[in-house]
Amino acid sequence: MTATHDVVIIGGGAAGITTAARLKRAGITNIAVIEPSETHYYQPMWTLVGGGEASIAPTARPQSSVIPKGVTWIKAAATGVDPEANTVSLDNGDEVHYSWLVVAAGIQLNWDGVPGLVDTLGRNRVSSNYSYDLAPQTWEAIKSTTSGTAVFTQPNGPIKCAGAPQKIAYLAADHWQRTGVLKDMDIHLILPTPGMFGVPEFAAGLTKVAERYGINVHFESHMTAVDGDAHTLQITKIPTGEVESMHFDMMHVTPPQSAPDWIKASPLADPNSPFGYMEVDKFTLQHTRFPNIFGLGDCTNTPNSKTAAAVRKQSPVLVANLVAARKAQAATKSYNGYASCPLITAKGKCIMAEFDYDLNRTPTFPMDMTKERWDMYQVKKNGLPILYWNFMLKGVA
Repeated sequence: MTATHDVVIIGGGAAGITTAARLKRAGITNIAVIEPSETHYYQPMWTLVGGGEASIAPTARPQSSVIPKGVTWIKAAATGVDPEANTVSLDNGDEVHYSWLVVAAGIQLNWDGVPGLVDTLGRNRVSSNYSYDLAPQTWEAIKSTTSGTAVFTQPNGPIKCAGAPQKIAYLAADHWQRTGVLKDMDIHLILPTPGMFGVPEFAAGLTKVAERYGINVHFESHMTAVDGDAHTLQITKIPTGEVESMHFDMMHVTPPQSAPDWIKASPLADPNSPFGYMEVDKFTLQHTRFPNIFGLGDCTNTPNSKTAAAVRKQSPVLVANLVAARKAQAATKSYNGYASCPLITAKGKCIMAEFDYDLNRTPTFPMDMTKERWDMYQVKKNGLPILYWNFMLKGVA
């Protein structure tokens, strides 16, 4: 079976729904969203869930509640795109024909990318805030650990919300400090980067935070194997390949990530991306080889931080440029790489990092955002969910 739509959007996450709503507001009527999941998640809250600062249930809503009225929901998963035939293949054997395609397929979590990880997730005090089911277990692991070694990992390569591996380490350390056991904890943060953060002003603040908690930071390193039953992990130095083994009593893991497998294998992929991300012009978000295809969000090769905040700025640019392309006009808007990382450093404290492609700071509020702030913590915990559910997903913010 083949259905035909004017604009087809692959993905019903933050990027796909926001863009569908904006396209509809722009006057485009025949829109379809391809999304297999019955549930839509507000994933930025999962760090607070793992840190004991929020509950998991409000982060999930029925997918049907966020699909814009008048937009067709195709409940299937995309398995491929033929840009010459203008078709999307689905996992149920059907095809969808499009005049214009928006790829918002998100990022793939490669849990099996670390030997031994799948076998120990949810066991042996090994958890991850990158999963709806596992985030509450992170808090249980933190609460039940009162002494010993705690490890927090970040994989090599781009990931969504690159600050998340650090944020949970700080929330855990803050909890242990408040309960009087921080002195009995040996905390390790494994980072693949040469510094705490790409923007020097924010890196300086995070360095002070790590020092305050006594966190041992391993730069240019990543976890390459884990034995949950033995409570050991293998850490590899990226520049040298040197390997060391470390014991842990609890561990928060961020899995390796990449573009979805079907994008990697498709003509849409950037041939120079080792992680298979979709190739787009980083300013216009139009595919560099297929002019009737656009992409945004975590699945593309734009060199910004992969965050919902980036999607909020990308979507109006993409919609304006797609509308212009439909009229055979040149792109009218440009995305500057804006991203926002609310870097939670303790209960009630947050460094709100906002920056662009050139790592210039782009603060929304007229205050010193390089400092830990109580008001920015409230924005993160209480303000941003309201912005997301009530405004962003409806295409008005």
